[in-house]
Amino acid sequence: MGFTLLDNYPVKIDALPLKLLTRGRLIFIGLAIFAATPLPGFRLINLSQAQTTKAGDNKTPQVRQKATIPNTKSVGFKDTAARQSSKSNSLNPEILRSKDANEFVGDTTGNLDYRVQRGCYRRSFSEGNLPTNLGINNPEFSEFFKNQSKGFFDRMRGNCIPYAVALGSRNRFDSLSIMNGPIQDAKTEIWTFTPSVAGGFLVQQDYLRDESKRYTEIELPLRDVLYDPRKVSDTLPVELVWELNSLIKQIYPEDSNTLESTNSVVRLLVDFGDRDHWAQIWAAEILDPTNKEVFASAFWLERDDIPGGFFTGSGEAIERAFWTNPLSYRRISRGVGNVPVTRKRPTKIAANTNATAPVAVPKQRYRAHMGVDYAAPIGTPVFSVANGRVVHLGFNGAFGNLIILEHPGGYRTYYAHLSNYNVELALGNEVRRGLEIGYVGSTGRSTGPHLHFELRKDGIYVDPYSPRMQLDLWSMRDSESGQLTREILLLGSPPQN
Repeated sequence: MGFTLLDNYPVKIDALPLKLLTRGRLIFIGLAIFAATPLPGFRLINLSQAQTTKAGDNKTPQVRQKATIPNTKSVGFKDTAARQSSKSNSLNPEILRSKDANEFVGDTTGNLDYRVQRGCYRRSFSEGNLPTNLGINNPEFSEFFKNQSKGFFDRMRGNCIPYAVALGSRNRFDSLSIMNGPIQDAKTEIWTFTPSVAGGFLVQQDYLRDESKRYTEIELPLRDVLYDPRKVSDTLPVELVWELNSLIKQIYPEDSNTLESTNSVVRLLVDFGDRDHWAQIWAAEILDPTNKEVFASAFWLERDDIPGGFFTGSGEAIERAFWTNPLSYRRISRGVGNVPVTRKRPTKIAANTNATAPVAVPKQRYRAHMGVDYAAPIGTPVFSVANGRVVHLGFNGAFGNLIILEHPGGYRTYYAHLSNYNVELALGNEVRRGLEIGYVGSTGRSTGPHLHFELRKDGIYVDPYSPRMQLDLWSMRDSESGQLTREILLLGSPPQN
């Protein structure tokens, strides 16, 4: 059974930190964002009654549009071009022109060996040695931890210390989050330790208090999420349904092929959004509702300079799959590379000639095919793979009906050969990931129904299926490690003793 919290009002997930100088160290003190159990002053209601609550009423996110749009759940965009004519669909040649490079190398600076371990460490008289006992081989951090955590352990409750520790390559310490007991209520504290770019270490203190009003906890049958999106769309905004289905399919344990035939559920923490920000899934877990065993989990990281992304509870990066899954396709009919150009067959020799010389066969010519073709029936919905802005919407020669979305970080995605567009979409709209933007077709230079999809970085073609390709938005960055370990304890189910 899912529950939602009343009296919803917007609260920033990362409040501006207060800076205190303590013992020559810089300590960041933040605010908490969620409590899984009822807090003082809050009233929990059954999810079936949520239709009368504000969260229930906001099941479809608020949309900013330049004209009145019919009341429909198929909305997930903002109009940022209210003064711009929606008929201005002519293509800027600069959008299609690529840089002088055959292939984008990618950003390999991400923390590719990043991994997270989570558990509940049994209390002892040597709690100050917790980092060493968890495998963090860093004497300087161990000393810092002892000095800063004395007051934390005075407020411990329960017989174990919930923790989430992140390690990089060669067991490099990235972050450590600890909680003052396996009880989540108004007295719960979470402290997160991370290395400082200026040297030394930082600690952020989070308290689970009344900041939980922004989030709604929902439980959905796993079978419905995997196989019946219509039931899911009765509970979630429509643009979150594609994202949730794609997410659960990625984290579904491969060694548990019978989970969908059990009573397993998907536990979600959802921000239903408002006029200032999108609706967003912040945490997703596949669990057994009886014993609360968590089979798999994923958490959302918001980022300013590049699109945000999901990472599993073990630190695995899964964003690549979202950027290669713009629709439910039957097969990939063609990938990036050279394809033969159609040529005429050699002319037959007249029967009354005595020529014995062989007929010269024209040399096969090839052209570059930059993009991935997904074969699918005409009318198959096409979804935006990430939050972005519509920079082209209209017909363009070989591309046929084409949509181009611009994303933070210099990324653009192309959706070509469409049969039609979402009628509510206009040039300049900001769209959310998972919005239904168009439909598969066979317009332009197309030999059959399919979606031609391209990903470009700073104007250069990117092959998202190349094993050599690694983009910055697909991997964990060192500065984001503490955010993930903190959210694992803040938003995840309480760890088992």
